[in-house]
Amino acid sequence: MMQYPSAWLQNASLGETIACELRLRIINGTIKTGEIISENWVASEFGTSRSPVREALKTLSNEGLIRLERMGAVVLGLNLTDVEELYDVRYLIESFVQQRLAETEVAGLLANLQRIVDKMELAVKHNDAVEFSYQDLSFHEAIITAAEHNRILHLWKSIRPIVMTVMLITTEEIFSKGETKLHTVIDKHYTIMKGLKSRKKDVVEQVVRDYFADSRKTLHNSIPEQSS
Repeated sequence: MMQYPSAWLQNASLGETIACELRLRIINGTIKTGEIISENWVASEFGTSRSPVREALKTLSNEGLIRLERMGAVVLGLNLTDVEELYDVRYLIESFVQQRLAETEVAGLLANLQRIVDKMELAVKHNDAVEFSYQDLSFHEAIITAAEHNRILHLWKSIRPIVMTVMLITTEEIFSKGETKLHTVIDKHYTIMKGLKSRKKDVVEQVVRDYFADSRKTLHNSIPEQSS
């Protein structure tokens, strides 16, 4: 069963944990767009009081996944257009930060990225899609953090939970296609590293453009029909 990485939930409050589970169910289509979910139902489902439930629903409302109303929360879901727009934002962020990093010394960052890719390869060996997803996100987050741009980092953090969820879903699809496809994904990350190592803005920009153009193709095979 698809789940969030344990590292992701390690320091999460109960409300955040509930939000994660509901977010995953909404985006993978288990909870359908248009459904109404009540505080009482969520509290019963997770065996908790209503206080962390309110925290969870507020989080999902801020992310645009639900609309809070008197009788409960109406599920808005995440359709393919929403996800494509999410990737537009990711592209803008990563294009900016990687070109910014082209003007700096990135040896330390590249060493860190290599460690993360090593963990991705280990996840392939253990057939662990959840760990692969988490390391994939960690790879991109390491690059964004290295740029040392507070406003960009704030923007990234605002979309990070949905990005993680979409990665879980798309990675599950990729794992179903076997090791060859997974190694292709890993090779794309090596290409990003080569781009950063080149320290040439035009090379970096082309690498980022190619990466996200290819990632979009995977989306169409991964996002459930009921969410599109």
